[in-house]
Amino acid sequence: MTHKVDIVSRSQWGAAAPLQREVLKASAQRVVIHHTAFQQCAGLKECKEQLVSIQKMHMTDRHFDDIGYNFLVEADGTVYEGRGWCVVGAHAKGNNHDSLGIAFMGNFTTDTPSTESLSAVKELLLSGVSQGFLHPEFVLLGHRDLGNTLCPGEKLYTVLPDLQAPHEAACRK
Repeated sequence: MTHKVDIVSRSQWGAAAPLQREVLKASAQRVVIHHTAFQQCAGLKECKEQLVSIQKMHMTDRHFDDIGYNFLVEADGTVYEGRGWCVVGAHAKGNNHDSLGIAFMGNFTTDTPSTESLSAVKELLLSGVSQGFLHPEFVLLGHRDLGNTLCPGEKLYTVLPDLQAPHEAACRK
């Protein structure tokens, strides 16, 4: 069964062109969950502004080639294309060449992730596996598992095991 997720494309949210783009050499083996640590946005207009701001900060202040994440997810479950599938991200230093970075938009030190955003990420993961972008036995991690950070925030980190469950069933099609 192929899972398809509606994704707001880079052109739809007004992304700047990346300075350069490196392609993953194989299906991603790991997924690293982040939070943007900004206030949650609501609706396409507000979230587009936040995405442009995040991309600008990543490219200007952090000297990344593009927005760091492969995908970003709004509280209402809308999925935004960051770097997209098959592209090396800049989300977890030293761990980007075999992983995808997915950021929940908000600060989950204080906020609780919505059911809609969690469901959207589950569907995104299933879609990645079914399309071959994500290894069927991928490992799901929080950013804090790979570095000295509080990311993705305690309230999101505690629910990460709930996100890992769907791909196990997807492998037994």
